[in-house]
Amino acid sequence: MTTLIPNVLQMKAEFIQATLETLYMTAVSALVAGILGLGLGVLLVVTQPHGILADGPSYQVLDKLTNLLRSVPFIILLAVISPLTSYLVGTTVGTTASLVPLVFGIFPFYARQVQNALLDVDQGIVEAAQSMGSSPVAIIFRVYLKEGLPDLIRVSIVTVISLIGLTTMAGAIGAGGLGDIAISIGYARFENDVTFVAMIIILVLVFAVQLFGDWLVKRVSHH
Repeated sequence: MTTLIPNVLQMKAEFIQATLETLYMTAVSALVAGILGLGLGVLLVVTQPHGILADGPSYQVLDKLTNLLRSVPFIILLAVISPLTSYLVGTTVGTTASLVPLVFGIFPFYARQVQNALLDVDQGIVEAAQSMGSSPVAIIFRVYLKEGLPDLIRVSIVTVISLIGLTTMAGAIGAGGLGDIAISIGYARFENDVTFVAMIIILVLVFAVQLFGDWLVKRVSHH
C-alpha cells in the first residue's frame, strides 16, 4: 500500500474530513432542494392545462422559470449567486457556503423529475377522486404522492447522485470535500494516487445511494 498510495496514507485525516464534508453538502442540500423541488414539481402538475388547479399564466411562469434555472451551467451559477450566498451565510468560500448554489443548482432539475413522475400517475384515479369530492390537497397527498411514490424515489436517487457530482465541482473551487482534495492536492501536485482514491470514494458513495434507492423502491412497490 505504501507503494501504491503513499500520499493517501499520509492524508488519512484529510480524507476522512473531506468525505464528511461531501456527505454534509449532499445531505443538507438534498433535503432543502428536495422540499423546494417537490413543491415546485407538484405545482407544475396541478396548474398545467387540465390539471386539478389549472392556471395557464401560473403554469407558464413556473415552467419557464424551471427551464431557465436548469439551463444555467453550475460553474456559472456559483459566480452569479455569490452575492446571495455571501448575504445568507456571510461568505462565498467553504462547505456551508456551497449549500446555496447546490440547492439552486439541483432543485429545478428535481422539480422537473417530480413533474414527470407524477404525470405517470393514472389519471383515472385522479378523476375518480375528483368525482368523490376530494379536495385538491387530498388528491395531491392521497393520489399523486401516494401512487407516484416509487417513481418519486427513483428520481430522488438520480437527483442525489447528480448532486454528489455537483459537490465535487463546488469543492474544486473552494467548497471543500473530495473534489477539493482531488483537484487542489491530487491534480495540482501531481499526486495521482490522491485523485484516484478520491474518485473511488465518490464512486462508493454513488453506488451506496443507488443500492439503497433500489432497495427502497422494492420495499415501497411490494407494499
